[in-house]
Amino acid sequence: MAPVPAPQARLREWPLAARFAVREARGGLGALRLLFICLLLGVLAMAGVGSLAAAIEQGLSDQGQSILGADVEARLTQRAPTPEERATLTQFGGTLSENIKMRAMVRGESGAAAGRELLAELKAVDGRWPMYGAADVRGGGGNAAVQAALAKGAVVAADLADQLGLKVGDEVGIGEARMPVAAILTLEPDKASEGFTFGPSVLISMQRLEQTQLVQPGSLYRHHVKLKLPPGTDPVAVREAIEKAHPDAGWRLADSRDGAPGVRRFVERLGQFLTLVSLTALAVAGVGVGNGVRSYLDRKAGTIATLKALGGSSGLVLKTYLLLVGGVALVAAAVGALLGALVPWIVVQLAGDALPVPPALGLHAGPMLTAIAFGLLVALAFAVPPLARAGALPAQRIFRGSVEQWPWPSARALGVALGAGAVVAALAVWQAAERLFAAGFLGGALAVLALLFGAGTLIQWGAARLPRPKKVLPRLALANVHRPGAMTRQLVVALGLGLSLFATLAFIETSFNAELQKTVPAKAPGFFLLDLPKEDAPRFRESLPAGSEVTMVPSLRGPVTAVNGVPASELKDVPEGSYVLRGDRGLTWAEDLPKGNRLVAGHWWPKDYAGPPLVSMDAEQAGLLGLKVGDRITVSVLGVEIEAKIASLREVDWDSMGFNFVLIYDPNTLRDAPYSYMSTVTPPAAAEAGFTGQVTRAFPTVSVVKVKDVLGEVSELVMQMGTAVRAAASVAILAGIAVLVGALAAQARARIYDNVILKTLGATRRQLMAAAGLEYAGLGLLVSGIALLLGGLAGWIVVTQVLKFQWAPDWGVALLTVLAGAAITLLLGLAGAWRTLGVKVARVLRES
Repeated sequence: MAPVPAPQARLREWPLAARFAVREARGGLGALRLLFICLLLGVLAMAGVGSLAAAIEQGLSDQGQSILGADVEARLTQRAPTPEERATLTQFGGTLSENIKMRAMVRGESGAAAGRELLAELKAVDGRWPMYGAADVRGGGGNAAVQAALAKGAVVAADLADQLGLKVGDEVGIGEARMPVAAILTLEPDKASEGFTFGPSVLISMQRLEQTQLVQPGSLYRHHVKLKLPPGTDPVAVREAIEKAHPDAGWRLADSRDGAPGVRRFVERLGQFLTLVSLTALAVAGVGVGNGVRSYLDRKAGTIATLKALGGSSGLVLKTYLLLVGGVALVAAAVGALLGALVPWIVVQLAGDALPVPPALGLHAGPMLTAIAFGLLVALAFAVPPLARAGALPAQRIFRGSVEQWPWPSARALGVALGAGAVVAALAVWQAAERLFAAGFLGGALAVLALLFGAGTLIQWGAARLPRPKKVLPRLALANVHRPGAMTRQLVVALGLGLSLFATLAFIETSFNAELQKTVPAKAPGFFLLDLPKEDAPRFRESLPAGSEVTMVPSLRGPVTAVNGVPASELKDVPEGSYVLRGDRGLTWAEDLPKGNRLVAGHWWPKDYAGPPLVSMDAEQAGLLGLKVGDRITVSVLGVEIEAKIASLREVDWDSMGFNFVLIYDPNTLRDAPYSYMSTVTPPAAAEAGFTGQVTRAFPTVSVVKVKDVLGEVSELVMQMGTAVRAAASVAILAGIAVLVGALAAQARARIYDNVILKTLGATRRQLMAAAGLEYAGLGLLVSGIALLLGGLAGWIVVTQVLKFQWAPDWGVALLTVLAGAAITLLLGLAGAWRTLGVKVARVLRES
């Protein structure tokens, strides 16, 4: 009979390997349970983060018309559309609706709210609002009830009513007008498209806006023209046609496909960061996969030896256990993905009101399949080396037991593992919105893993070469660290990575809190004031309480429409951080270089300058756009294009809590433009309580922002983001704990025989527990110190290089965090040692 060719023989091994794998699975998974738990946790984290981001993005897409309130919107700053622009907007056969948005103070004039005031987002709407979505008021009635109430007076948001104590029928003052509260608003469909706001909403009709006298030359307001298109009309094509017809209009156009771009960008960035944290959790899970496979194969050494002695090839052994491990990994990844898909439901139940838009709940296949693919690749990368080592070990060496060192995996097996890891990294970077950041994050995580593995190796090497203690228990504890089969490296990697993550978060949060509590109060003024008419400036200064610190700067707004003659809409490869090209920019003029600014290129203009327009630009934004001194930038001010030459570049101290501008013009260029003043005021402490009411009654059109309130909102937002990051990092910690428990369990099984011999020679359980306590306490303290250093380095990079804050961490909090890890190591280690010491001596000796 002709011999079977080798390739065919290898193919015929797969059915037999599958039968063996099924039989092994029927006999119990044993240590593969560690693989299952670790991989499930890692995939759960990634699928959960991805599903939540996809649910919010799908919600943005599905509700695009309601969020934007239109199919296409044109947003103008401080002006209405010209007749030519309005004609372009109406040529598509749709319906137009207009509203005006601005900040305004709402004053209680009667009832329980009398004498109280609050900054609100004022929205003046016409009779067609909302064209999409459903608005509603207390008592119901939908859009019709809202329009009926607007005909009678103001419709105030429920938050505003609660904070001021307003009820239907009370009178409120807005600007120069007084009007009754006609209804309490409970649902505002296009709220999410407005991004960050300074206060709750108050709605009035366009007719009543004239009575408030809030819209004056120089007032900061936004005029929104919303277009509802006929069915079947492509909103993207319409938006592009409008852009082409009026490339220099200076308006911001949006369509319902992306109704809230600011929210979308925020969700993308936070989702990307949490996805990378989840990948870190998967890396920790991978360590558990490797440990679980190695421990399982150790216990199957007899089975493998028997199979080989009966003629089974190394390939058959490898295929058998590869199928078994692969099946367990696939089930774990599938279960983890299904559990991760439930995260959007859980978040909606716990914190639905904090989300920018209601998520589109459902199973999002993309994130689930991505998480499963990442999980299986990570499992392959960490499982192949121990599988290859088991397959390469000859039968006679396996029968020699634990004294025989297993061979290193072949170059082919290492190539497969490294290739799988490279595919994971490449896919993570490829799908990231900011690929350089993703590559840096993954590189940092890989470096930390390598450092921890190296630290574990160094600890083992150092323990083997330290002088032997004279006392028995310390000598035994030291020997356990470097003995054959010791899991020191695995313990250091598992515990060190999790603790490093928590230490990093502790450093970031405490530095940020220090920035708010120390730096900001020392610099921040008490109040920001907006929309102060320039003709009222002298009277305003005279009205301030004696001893007030006041700064006033002229202010107007306009979008950047061109750079070096190229329209902003046609610029290619614009960096993500170039926010100067998105939306409207605050503009001002100044004779002298403002405080908190430092020239880094060019020269400041002389006080009596009267030449062509000059502008000074923030150096960071100029660098992102590749601009230098002498280049030209164009802005639209009330529809008038102003091109100016860049005279200087400035380094701006953005945390100075003053008025900082990307673009500052020479006084000659903007002095005659309609503008208002912005002001910072710090009154004496005794005058703070009544300051807002004093200003708003004397100057009804002025908006007053209390700095402490804004900082409170920012702090709450940061706390919410911190909670999200900690939740994702906690999965990494759970995976680390699972790896730690598995490593300790494997180590404990390896030490059962040693403990039995020691007990036979007279050692007591108390002495052996004391030795285990010394071992794990020392190891935990060492790992905690390493985690503190790594977390400190990572925290310093994030705080100083990414967030641009001062490095002011609370080392006590970080130290307590890592010491808690040492305590966990000690407790888990002692629990594992206690179980091994409970094994009967006679039974172990008989089995041996």
